[in-house]
Amino acid sequence: MAKILIIGGGGMVGQKLAHSLAADPFHAGDEVTLFDMAFPAEGGAPAAQKLPGNITDKGAIRRLAAGRPDLIFHLAAIVSGEAETDFDLGWNVNMMAFRDLLEALRAEVVSSAHAYKPRIVFTSSIAVFGAPFPEKIDDTFFQAPQTSYGAQKAVCELMLSDYIRKGFFDGMSIRLPTICVRPGKPNKAASGFFSGIIREPLNGVEAILPVSRDVRHWHASPRSAVGFLRHAATLDTTLLNARPALNMPGVSCTVEEQIEALREVAGNDAVALIREEPDEAIRAIVKNWPRDFAPERALALGFHAEDSFRQIIETYIADDLKR
Repeated sequence: MAKILIIGGGGMVGQKLAHSLAADPFHAGDEVTLFDMAFPAEGGAPAAQKLPGNITDKGAIRRLAAGRPDLIFHLAAIVSGEAETDFDLGWNVNMMAFRDLLEALRAEVVSSAHAYKPRIVFTSSIAVFGAPFPEKIDDTFFQAPQTSYGAQKAVCELMLSDYIRKGFFDGMSIRLPTICVRPGKPNKAASGFFSGIIREPLNGVEAILPVSRDVRHWHASPRSAVGFLRHAATLDTTLLNARPALNMPGVSCTVEEQIEALREVAGNDAVALIREEPDEAIRAIVKNWPRDFAPERALALGFHAEDSFRQIIETYIADDLKR
């Protein structure tokens, strides 16, 4: 039995992870706690506790740490577009709150004379990399983010790495591809259109494409994201060789290739619902994003994702398309 805490447990990936843990727990009797500002009113994932709160509330964070969870999934964040437009909010939520969590957990570790040592799985992002890029980003490419969101994630990776090095925690950072196709309503992420141009047409709704069709990017499905998190939770971290941040697998494709995959799956009528409407603000952000990866370390350690964008669309249809 383990005590598992999902910070950001009310969000899309957090809910899918909680559903997965309920259906297939790591151990019999695992106790899952979800923490977030809000939870789905209907059809939400089951959990032993659903605690409403804000991760910028230091008192709430100390109370979570005092429960001494064995495994912490940290998923909560302000998304890329909002972090870029609201500088203070992005740094407070995406970086300072994470440091407060690490400090609260460290206090529990120290007070237990290191008998307590939790594992932390932090969801980072490929936004920690900035242009100019090689043809494929390999596991030795340096971090040089060119967005506030990327900078915040990079700082969190480095903090967690140092706390792990000092022996307070076990764990790792996983750099997620853009998660696509996201179900539900659009959010403020600059990457949201990658999902929108698939999700909306499949639901019979017009979609806006704010960038050119030759834009290339790195994607994985929500189902793969849950798989990454579960695998990171049980991985022998000595295999990381003191480099506890990994690029996750995914699918590299252009927007044009996304649209053609949609055409293969849903036909010309669905593609006709995509309307091109350039947005310079989004284009300026997206041009500094990675396009392709060679995630050899992650693959060798057993992480895996889809092989094609068509598979990503088919995963959305199977898991989330309302019929």
